[in-house]
Amino acid sequence: MSAPTSLKEVYLDEMQDLWSANDQMVRAAQQLTGQASDPKLKQMLEHSVGGIQKHTDVLKSLIQANGGETKPEHCKGMEGLVAEALKHGIKEAPSDGKLRDVQIIAQYQRMSHYGLAGFGSAAAYAKALGRSDDAVKLKQAVDEIYKGDTMASQLAESVERAAA
Repeated sequence: MSAPTSLKEVYLDEMQDLWSANDQMVRAAQQLTGQASDPKLKQMLEHSVGGIQKHTDVLKSLIQANGGETKPEHCKGMEGLVAEALKHGIKEAPSDGKLRDVQIIAQYQRMSHYGLAGFGSAAAYAKALGRSDDAVKLKQAVDEIYKGDTMASQLAESVERAAA
């Protein structure tokens, strides 16, 4: 894509980037689920996959409703975060399950925070463009991601205590 020339183009580009980021995060979360030892962590990761896919469906519908090209724009930022997540959660993960869980949670949260930034920005762009319905849907995704992040933090605290 060439450089955007309007806020609407920035908005569409952000959503296409998030679509790619979500696709990559789903694959990473699925792989990390298999490495988690804590049943609550496994459940959280499995649940997050459904939420991420739901958010991707929202992005697709908003892109289409705004006349954008309905395809993801490869997200190099998430590509790096996924590489780190798989490195620390699988390839170079500790053999101790609790320590591995701690690393998986940290990596999951890093990926989630990318989504928070992107969905938050997209919601702000939608609002500035007068697309209030879009802004509501994107803000709802932000709220859901925050809830998941809070759950991950609580789980991290309990797993960290067990690992200590």
